[in-house]
Formats: sequence, C-alpha cells, structure tokens
Amino acid sequence: MHSTDFVLFHGILYSFTHLNLKFDTAKSNFEENLDKSSFSSPSDYVRETAKQKTLEVVQRLFSIEESPELIIGADTVVTDGKNIFEKPKDKDHAVEMITSYCGRSHKVLTSVVLITPKSSKVFKGKEPLNEQLDITQFEEISEVFIPELPEEVVRSYVDTGESMDKAGGYGIQAIGGSLISGIHGDYFNVMGFPLHKFCVELRHIYQL
Repeated sequence: MHSTDFVLFHGILYSFTHLNLKFDTAKSNFEENLDKSSFSSPSDYVRETAKQKTLEVVQRLFSIEESPELIIGADTVVTDGKNIFEKPKDKDHAVEMITSYCGRSHKVLTSVVLITPKSSKVFKGKEPLNEQLDITQFEEISEVFIPELPEEVVRSYVDTGESMDKAGGYGIQAIGGSLISGIHGDYFNVMGFPLHKFCVELRHIYQL
C-alpha cells in the first residue's frame, strides 16, 4: 500500500465541489527517521509520523499570503504486532518482509491528520494545535491475510518493482492483490488512505 502524503481522492473532490474549494498536493520534506523503539506501540509511531509530516507542510504553506482552509496528511505502516514495516530498502528486504507475513495475518495502520485555521468559516477542528490552527487526527486499522507462498512467487512479485514504493512491500490495488487471501476492515485503508473514515471525520468538522 502507498504511504500516503497529501492526497485527496477524486471521489471526495467530487463530493465537495459545491463548496468551491480548490485542491492541490504537496510532498512532505519531513525525514521519517523517528526512533521506533521510543514508542510504546506501532499506533503511537504512525500517529506521530503522520503528525510531523503534516506539520512540515503546514509550516511552508501557512507562510504564504493565501493559507489553505484544510491540509490533509497521512502515514501508513504495516505491523505484525511487534515489528513496524515501512517501505523496503531493497528487493531482498521486500522479499523478507512479504515472507514474514505468509501463513498469518498482519495489520495495516494509517493515521490521518487534518489541519484547519481557527479563522476558517468552513471547518472547525477538534483540538487546538496553537493560536492559529486546529488539529483533527484519527487512525484506522485493517487486518490482512496472506497464505503460505512459495519463495519463487514472492520473488516474482518483488521483481515487478511494485514493492519498492509501498509501505509493507506490497500493493493490494495492483499485482500484490493476487497474494492476499482476505482482509478484515477497510480496503482503501490497505491501499493507504481510509476513505470512509476520512469522509466521516470531514463531515464532523465541516461547519454547515
């Protein structure tokens, strides 16, 4: 699945066109090097990473004259309960990651951050971030099942190149979907963005 930075899916854009809001994307320059061992759980780790990625973009965008009404940031990781898996370092690492999932389930965690200015007449965030901004943050968890797979199947998949830009080393929305026997939870979260929960949270902070 993709480790999402700042993306708004077309379905959401279509749903909110009546607000006359303009949407764009921005890549976070935050270096994702937080010490995993300093966090009590994978959920805490992905939550802080998502927050820091978003705040880096906030600092840049809110320095311009016309600040945005809403900034959406997110981060996705895969965990087996103990280890946290992000994007693989190389092909061998991708094979090692996928092989470790085989014959059991693993979880996909995404944390989404919504930043809104206190002056906004459109959105009202849940908690204050500072004197100018509010923050709304939530997580989604999906469980993914991959059966026992021959090593040649795993290596053939990794050789497609699809693994290298995906958190967890695979993409359910493409060839990687053929490795998966089932999921429990939000399919779009496994892709890297929990679409339904995002819509629910966005509705909560939208001021009618």
